Amino acid sequence: MKRAPSSGTVAVLLETFNGAACLDAQLASIAAQTYPDIDLWVSDDGSTDGSRAILQQWARRWTKGRVTLLHGAGEGRSENFRSLITNPAIQAEYYAFADQADIWEPEKLAASIRWIEHNAFAVPSLFCSRTLTIAENGAIVGSSPLYARPAEFRNALVQNIAAGSTMLFNRKAHDLLAASCRTTQFSSHDWWLYLIVSGAGGVVHFDPQPLVRHRQPSRGEGWQGHLAALRARFAVRFADRADLNIQGLVRNRDLLTAEAQATCDLYWKVRSDNVIRRILALHQSGVYRQTLPGQIGLYLAAIFRRL
Repeated sequence: MKRAPSSGTVAVLLETFNGAACLDAQLASIAAQTYPDIDLWVSDDGSTDGSRAILQQWARRWTKGRVTLLHGAGEGRSENFRSLITNPAIQAEYYAFADQADIWEPEKLAASIRWIEHNAFAVPSLFCSRTLTIAENGAIVGSSPLYARPAEFRNALVQNIAAGSTMLFNRKAHDLLAASCRTTQFSSHDWWLYLIVSGAGGVVHFDPQPLVRHRQPSRGEGWQGHLAALRARFAVRFADRADLNIQGLVRNRDLLTAEAQATCDLYWKVRSDNVIRRILALHQSGVYRQTLPGQIGLYLAAIFRRL
């Protein structure tokens, strides 16, 4: 039986920290959603710039549901999101991550829920999409890649395909996510959600239509700006982030399908055996990145022990 698009409440999980400069625009875009039933759960991680005042003002005039303001533990963005994911008081039919610097298109929630209810309501399901990149003044300067290969566990092991702010997931997916997050940390909430839903046999849909405008932080002009961007990109090594993911998958092996477990067993060899066996195990596992340059980089990383 299919559900009408307005059949359940969406719990929007918003993490904030010193985002006063752009927070008002994001909250306005959530309030302007065509979807009618939205509870906003905000965990502020100790802002000192007026973010809490903005949140309190919006809480007083919110008309789509309720607004709950929480205090984060002051341990960073990932832990702040984890506290929202595992909070037993947050109950809804659907859940969506939100980033304080983004702007949502009016149909973002309705389009996401419509896809899930028409295609994958009965199983753990995750909807995500491309983003438009905007400058600080709101001008569109680009878009995220359009991926063509399937969004599945063999891809999720080595690549996150979508920003968390584009993600909406149903209660079955949330229950899986919350159970896993009680036993492990993660490097990024969006990548971990992609891993756990796809690994448990759920459905992940990557939509080509951009539904979120992602604000690109200014890092200066000329070569100094490019250098800052490169530093930010490589500040956290892929191998370090992958280590956290692998530790989490080991702790939550019982949530994975038999096929996902077998893929993991082969992928462990890619990280531990000699070079010939690493390449063979990578090929046998079927693990892949979405683009040809990415796939070449994956094999090079396996050769040089960078996975």
